[in-house]
Amino acid sequence: MDSFVVIFNHSVSTSLASMHPLYVVFSVIVYTLALIVLPLFLIITVFAITFLVIYIKELITQEQQPPIAGPVFNHLVYFNTMFDYHSYLARKYCTYRMITPTHSEIYTVDPRNVKHVLKTNFSNYGKGQYNYGIMKDLFEDGIFAVDGEKWRHQRKLASYEFSTKVLRDFSSVIFLANAAKLVAKVSEAATSNIMMDLQELLMKCTLDSIFKVGFGTELNSLSGSDEIGYQFSKAFDDANVSVYWRYVDPSWKIKRILNIGSEASLRRNIKVIDAFVLRLIRRKRKQMKNEKDEKCTKEDILSRFLVESEKDPENMTDRYLRDIILNFLIAGKDTSANTLTWFFYMLCKHPFVQEKVVQEVRDAMKGSENPSIQEFTELDGKSSEKEDVLPDGSRVKKGDGVSYMPYAMGRMTLVWGEDAEEFRPERWIENGIFRPESPFRFVTFQAS
Repeated sequence: MDSFVVIFNHSVSTSLASMHPLYVVFSVIVYTLALIVLPLFLIITVFAITFLVIYIKELITQEQQPPIAGPVFNHLVYFNTMFDYHSYLARKYCTYRMITPTHSEIYTVDPRNVKHVLKTNFSNYGKGQYNYGIMKDLFEDGIFAVDGEKWRHQRKLASYEFSTKVLRDFSSVIFLANAAKLVAKVSEAATSNIMMDLQELLMKCTLDSIFKVGFGTELNSLSGSDEIGYQFSKAFDDANVSVYWRYVDPSWKIKRILNIGSEASLRRNIKVIDAFVLRLIRRKRKQMKNEKDEKCTKEDILSRFLVESEKDPENMTDRYLRDIILNFLIAGKDTSANTLTWFFYMLCKHPFVQEKVVQEVRDAMKGSENPSIQEFTELDGKSSEKEDVLPDGSRVKKGDGVSYMPYAMGRMTLVWGEDAEEFRPERWIENGIFRPESPFRFVTFQAS
């Protein structure tokens, strides 16, 4: 047998030596590709067959679960029109699900189900390990990533601090000051007839505001005068994009291990973010030890949390404070900026409403430089920890994802009536007074 191998290898070597060099190279490449492609093809085939079996089984055994709208891979097909795709499905099924290889992802626009998940049976619906695994590199132990005791601790702290008059007054001053800077920027562009990216300006304005409220420090991203601040804001934005791309990139864990592509970029950006934020926290700690004027040192969120950290230094470390504050930045920046961007977009599409809003602002401004807000009238996902039944009768298995959809809910006639898709701001006004809706129907603020 050994002699056969020697003879065989010798004959192959001899035949290879007699071949053209390009043919040899081509043969080696084809052979190598075959070694890679064939196993990959087999893996994909086995996965496809397994998923098909699971999908058919789910179709056959509904067991009071919501109707199946398709496999979760449909998200890749409709990626650029995701919200409208889910709105289309929600018009067909008030509650439905999409199948993954391991569980069902349930989607609903029924206000009763939203209330059940966010209030009635809230303890059963956490973010789960899947979402935590995706978000932890950037958000770590912040409120957007964690469940359980850490979530409750941060929620309690935030609820208390944001209800204090000192922080409310401080926030109002900061937001008014940055709004004035934004108006100056927009006025300058309008006077010069220069095109501007309003969403970008609003993002920078809200980031500057929430950063000052959060850290007590000017970031100046709107003016672009601070190079270090610019590096942080860019790293922060880019890191957010990288994290959320993980939801549609099945290879992100491999990229993370190999430190390549978007994951390498994310790692670099997190280093920039951490260095900047931890330096601010250390500086603020030092300042508070030397600061005698307590009012000055306790206006921003970080200062107030640093006072709390003295009661529990073992758990409320600089790293934990970093997680808390960064999560507040996300909450204050993107929500406000995107809402304002959408508001101005809708005003541009409806000039008549635009004129009414302008007139209302003028009326409110009469005799007042800083009118109060009262003078004006005009896909979050959870994972079920145990089996449950939603109010509409839909069964939820342990480990199933449950998502409510504010975008789709705002377009549902079953929620808002036949004129649901009309831009009619006066629907919120009754006898000249603002009429708030149930937070489980108008769920844009996550019912909080």
